[in-house]
Amino acid sequence: MLTAMPSSAHTQHLLLDTHVWIWLVTGQPGMLAPPVLAAIDAAGARRELLVSIVSVWEIGLLHARQRINLSMPIQTWVQQALSPPGIRLLPLSDPAVLLDSCALPGEFHPDPADRMLVAAARAEGATLVTRDRKILDYAQLGHVRALAA
Repeated sequence: MLTAMPSSAHTQHLLLDTHVWIWLVTGQPGMLAPPVLAAIDAAGARRELLVSIVSVWEIGLLHARQRINLSMPIQTWVQQALSPPGIRLLPLSDPAVLLDSCALPGEFHPDPADRMLVAAARAEGATLVTRDRKILDYAQLGHVRALAA
């Protein structure tokens, strides 16, 4: 399901939500609908597939809290997960993105990682690929582009 996404979306960057990135890296692409997988593959081929540094932080938290088990040391896992040529790490070097995450328009839930991912997608003009219902509902209000995973 495409949410609040213009018809020219095929030329847009895709920003992967953390869970989507984990599914791709851990060999669980079956968690994603075939059209979503095709969009991700196409964005990767165009070098327009983004992973936020926020997702690296989230994976670090999940690992530290033993909520995910990785098959290798976390540093190695992240390095390998970011190594495919179509993926670009999206830094948070612009303070405006972090500040925007604190003042998103409309109503949005308080999870800081989700707020930073939404703000980053907005700043990049990217479409956020997620299964997070709160983000998808927020996209329905027109505040961010999202692709339902």
